[in-house]
Amino acid sequence: MAKRDYYEILGVAKNASEEDIKKAYRKLAMKHHPDRNQGDSAKAAEEKFKEAKEAYEMLSDAQKRAAYDQYGHAGVDPNMRGGMGDNFGGGFAEAFGDIFGDMFGQGRGRAGGGRQVYRGSDLSYAMEITLEEAAHGKDAQIRIPSWDNCGTCHGTGAKPGTQAKTCSTCHGNGSVQIRQGFFSVQQTCPHCRGSGKIIPDPCTACGGQGRVKRQKTLEVKIPAGIDDGMRIRSSGNGEPGMNGGPPGDLYIEIRIAKHDIFERDGDDLHCSVPIGMVTAALGGEIEVPTLNGKVSITIPEGTQSGKQFRLRDKGIKGVRSSLPGALYCHIVVETPVKLTEHQRKLLRELDESLKKGGEKHSPGEGSWADRLKSFFT
Repeated sequence: MAKRDYYEILGVAKNASEEDIKKAYRKLAMKHHPDRNQGDSAKAAEEKFKEAKEAYEMLSDAQKRAAYDQYGHAGVDPNMRGGMGDNFGGGFAEAFGDIFGDMFGQGRGRAGGGRQVYRGSDLSYAMEITLEEAAHGKDAQIRIPSWDNCGTCHGTGAKPGTQAKTCSTCHGNGSVQIRQGFFSVQQTCPHCRGSGKIIPDPCTACGGQGRVKRQKTLEVKIPAGIDDGMRIRSSGNGEPGMNGGPPGDLYIEIRIAKHDIFERDGDDLHCSVPIGMVTAALGGEIEVPTLNGKVSITIPEGTQSGKQFRLRDKGIKGVRSSLPGALYCHIVVETPVKLTEHQRKLLRELDESLKKGGEKHSPGEGSWADRLKSFFT
């Protein structure tokens, strides 16, 4: 049976970059990996896995790819070219290791000598700020856990006067080869956990880790306009890596405390403004708060409860916005309480006078009465 074209197998063009070829192979290898395909589909998946493996083996090697591009399958046939295809280059091993890093855990890499290195974990820190601080920004200090070299063993992890020994299981490589069926898998050494060394007498101060936990203070700049739930990334301030791996990052998650007056909706602010019954009826000037001080607004005569006033540019200028939002003032007309007898008498007289004027004084009440009458009939 004639072999399929290697580029067709991986689903890439003939001018594909090395990175494109590697990505295509990783995707196919993970899809058709024997551990992910059981039952009736296992045999077909195994064949496709082998096919993708062979295609990547050839196309990831510059010399083999050039020979294949020029002569086709005959150019990489070991029987015709002296066993060229038997040598598995570093590109295949690298991609194969990356695949198993994706399947069995993230953040792995290789240090010199083959030791497994691990990127440190990311840390999360919740910071609560006020609405004013979110609007105007601020500089803050936070304390987070950190790690320093142990002062007793100076970072070796071994008890003073002793030293670490090369792991006898992996011979210092940090990884071991485990054969599974028709291929072998490289895994982290279970004895030294990828470090390549064993510490017979651990340091009592750090428990053999070579480092001790401390607290460190970080300066954090909160940008103006930041909103609730946004995160600030502080590179390299997460957990330290293992075996020389890079540290993780610190993510500062912003929580905005509930405000006594304002509610935020994106870049806009909302607030309730209570006014007296007389002001609502006769109109007038009132003062309303903003995040930058007080401003005056004009209340028209006959303002009803629920009326909304929009003050442009009195909201918050978000971190990704070009202009500030608006402030929406929602009017709440207050009904007088704890009236004196004289005040009650005056209100009754006013009510009688208003009723004589008919619906012109209470247009809403008249339309409401009409709707009720229509509903019940």
